[in-house]
Amino acid sequence: MRVELPALKAEIGKLLKDRNAILLAHNYQRDEIQEIADITGDSLGLSQEAAKTTADVIVFCGVHFMAESAAILSPGKTVLLPREDAGCPMADMITGPDLAAYREAHPGAVVVTYVNSSAEVKALSDVCCTSGNAVNVVKSIPAGKEIFMVPDRNLAQWVAKVSGRPLTWWDGYCPTHERLTVAATVKAKEAHPECREDVLALADEICSTTGMMAAVARHPGATTFIIATEWGLIHQLKKRYPDKEFIVADGCIGCRLHCPYMKMNDLEGVRRSLRERVFEIRVDPQDAAPARRALERMMAVPRDR
Repeated sequence: MRVELPALKAEIGKLLKDRNAILLAHNYQRDEIQEIADITGDSLGLSQEAAKTTADVIVFCGVHFMAESAAILSPGKTVLLPREDAGCPMADMITGPDLAAYREAHPGAVVVTYVNSSAEVKALSDVCCTSGNAVNVVKSIPAGKEIFMVPDRNLAQWVAKVSGRPLTWWDGYCPTHERLTVAATVKAKEAHPECREDVLALADEICSTTGMMAAVARHPGATTFIIATEWGLIHQLKKRYPDKEFIVADGCIGCRLHCPYMKMNDLEGVRRSLRERVFEIRVDPQDAAPARRALERMMAVPRDR
């Protein structure tokens, strides 16, 4: 028999306390998960905040690469992903052998890897980046160096344009943001850098999910904002700015941008994860150390948006 929502939330709260666990929810998660999460935010920010806590267990409501980052930054904690099959198609578009082959052919190149990637790929990278500090990361690389960005072509193209640095990139993309087309939307106030170049050209603000929160404050006279990213972010925007109206730009005519992998996690899965200690995410120690170095180099660079 299905447990009523208030009872299910209460049970999860008790399990979190009993296990000395912390519940993390990415901005794209279901509303009911965001409502009970201890911390809500973007992928890297969640891992960084969790590492500061005294929790023994991290339950990460996100996708696989996010839980890997948490495991890398919190080696003494147990990291659980409620859905083992919650992956990321873009992260899967490049593998460790793919990047190793590139590095062999381009030994002098600096590899900049978006955090939306596997631990195996991060381990072969020089520095990671987020959508919020990608431009600054690239600008921090000495002039004259060959720069290769993986795995998101849309982010790389935008970074090349804004930074003025010549780049090459892997031909990966986020299937969710790729669906957003000019024909299916109107002028967006805020667009995520994973969107296509023609969509970004329409935006007044191009920023990460965390940056979108701050972007609203930069337009105090505006009452309506069109958000060009996955619709889960609207929950946090409404919570922070209850007097504003937020509209999700369509991925196609009449369709909200929707990541099916982010929406795999649900409250029943969170409860099972805590009850049965599943699914534990572990990173090969040979990958964890170099991946952590790439993340730490990134974290030393300030955000831009």
